[in-house]
Amino acid sequence: MNDKQKEKLISKIKTEIANLTKQVKEMEGTVDPVKPDAAIGRLSRLDTMLNQGINKSSIAQSRQRILNLEDALNRLKRDSFFGECEECGEDIPLVRLLALPESRYCVHCAEHLGE
Repeated sequence: MNDKQKEKLISKIKTEIANLTKQVKEMEGTVDPVKPDAAIGRLSRLDTMLNQGINKSSIAQSRQRILNLEDALNRLKRDSFFGECEECGEDIPLVRLLALPESRYCVHCAEHLGE
């Protein structure tokens, strides 16, 4: 990987982290408990609770992805096994890294491992 590709990946990862962080902050306001005395119908309350559960799951997934992206960024900056498949040792194609910078496996190994 050349310096230009490395800088492109660093920029991509930082942008992804910023976008996910913003999304998490926006979603956090949607998971506040519904007050029992709120004047909404029973179905609306159930719908709100269902949406809260979905949003909590999305927040957890986004937070995990942020951690994975931060780890990828650190590995990329240290030149520590970034872009190398952890299973077979082959280089992960740049196209895959641009799509999923946190990838630790090449496509073949990811499919084989169910990642």
